[in-house]
Amino acid sequence: MKLFFIYLITFTLSFQLQLFSAPMKMIGMKGKASDVSKTIKVDMYDNYYEPKTINVKKGETVRFVVENKGVLVHEFNIATMMMHKKHGPEMLDMMKMGILLPNKINKEKMKQMAKMNPKMAHSHANSVLLEPKQRAELIWKFTSDAELFGGCNVPGHLEAGMISKININ
Repeated sequence: MKLFFIYLITFTLSFQLQLFSAPMKMIGMKGKASDVSKTIKVDMYDNYYEPKTINVKKGETVRFVVENKGVLVHEFNIATMMMHKKHGPEMLDMMKMGILLPNKINKEKMKQMAKMNPKMAHSHANSVLLEPKQRAELIWKFTSDAELFGGCNVPGHLEAGMISKININ
């Protein structure tokens, strides 16, 4: 009987991991620095990105050098529009919990809340979350034909136009 419960728990955990990772596989995967064939600079201003359109090739591994040139906290997140819409409420929860402030990320509170809810850690391979004047890199391998966008899911930012279309050729 004990062995049955071990199998049941193992199956349940592996099934949940597959469900969680399925959307990521649908849009690509974390890339390796040694495979980078192109570097794209993304500047985040308050409620818009430059460039507005990003062109990549299927199978290409891209290094995104992302810099927040605005005065507010911003995110660069590679996802489908449906994934952006699902991620928005998580970002709203982060604001409500005092993790995301207009111009600051309360990293101590983020660590505390992540112990209770791992989503609050905001540690996604397809995303960077930056305070004003911060810079980060994101390496992504584009392995699918999904319609993708780079978007900021801080509440109100995507809706205000903080989004770039990613064309996969």
